[in-house]
Amino acid sequence: MIATLDFENALAESACAEIAVPAEEDFLRWIECAQQHVAAATKPVNIGIRIIDAKESAALNHDYRGKDYATNVLSFLSGIPDAIVAELEEIPLGDLAICAEVVAREAIEQGKPAAAHWAHMVVHGTLHLNGYDHEDDVEAEEMEALERRILATLGIDDPYRNDEH
Repeated sequence: MIATLDFENALAESACAEIAVPAEEDFLRWIECAQQHVAAATKPVNIGIRIIDAKESAALNHDYRGKDYATNVLSFLSGIPDAIVAELEEIPLGDLAICAEVVAREAIEQGKPAAAHWAHMVVHGTLHLNGYDHEDDVEAEEMEALERRILATLGIDDPYRNDEH
């Protein structure tokens, strides 16, 4: 195992509890696949995932990015200094907050299977936790190409096939 997962589905008590969320094992499989493509496995990594509703996503997006809307996935690096990480048995990469409502809506709007879009959001967030970004065109092309390769190994079609770039 190259990854461990701290998983929390915060939707159980919310109004959007009816949204189908993949199994915890699926999230772990998607993380491990992404990690195999980006990191030499010197130590296992740990990622936290919290499944949230649109209200919580909008609040986090506002507080941390200054954006006033719910978004599909937010990535939060652990920020633990390298000297401390070197002493740990596993590397705490950080946390992902994934908005079930946005992911479900986007899958429908984009004509994608829900599970494929969930996988894409987990891979995308995991790449952010590994230092990838898409702030400019060069970074975006590199990150999207890597996402395509990772998702292809999972049997998932190109998630950008309908995007205009």
